[in-house]
Amino acid sequence: METPRTPPAHSWNASLLDQLAWHWRSQLRPRLDGLSDDEYLWEPAAGAWSVRPRGAASPDYPGAVAVGAGDLVIDFAFPEPRPAPVTSIAWRLGHLVVGVFGARNAAHFGGPEVRYETHDYAATADGALAQLDAAYGRWHDGVLGLGEEGLLRPCGPAEGPWAEAPLADLVLHINREAIHHGAEIALLRDLYAHRP
Repeated sequence: METPRTPPAHSWNASLLDQLAWHWRSQLRPRLDGLSDDEYLWEPAAGAWSVRPRGAASPDYPGAVAVGAGDLVIDFAFPEPRPAPVTSIAWRLGHLVVGVFGARNAAHFGGPEVRYETHDYAATADGALAQLDAAYGRWHDGVLGLGEEGLLRPCGPAEGPWAEAPLADLVLHINREAIHHGAEIALLRDLYAHRP
């Protein structure tokens, strides 16, 4: 009689981490290579939200504001208008750096505090990609450090109504956000390359 085989040990931490890490290495980050400053700031539609010089006219939406700590500010409104405005690559990268990775790095992995109102938005594509790489790197290392036990820990007050949800749920959410916004950036790059 053959001895039953024991299935290999499984690591949910490795699976959750690899979901985004594979996408980052194979799809998203290579797709950002060669991003020019013009493309970074290109506004694909009238009324688009972007990152723009402080004092420059922002699109007119109810409740719209432009915030940031440096020479550039990012457009947004809360609540978001329906339908939401089209956004530039600069806006999407700012959102990934601040709202997706940065705020969570600060809340869960000892990263510096970052908020839309106090972030110093990059004026160049290279500057924005450096910010993105740093924010993603801290997130990746933070998730890796959670291990299996850390994934089960509650998110805590930083996640508001999801405070009692396990950190695994947050990791899945951030994976979805990064993949979703990365795909939008890739589409904007295609539209820019084929603009009239």
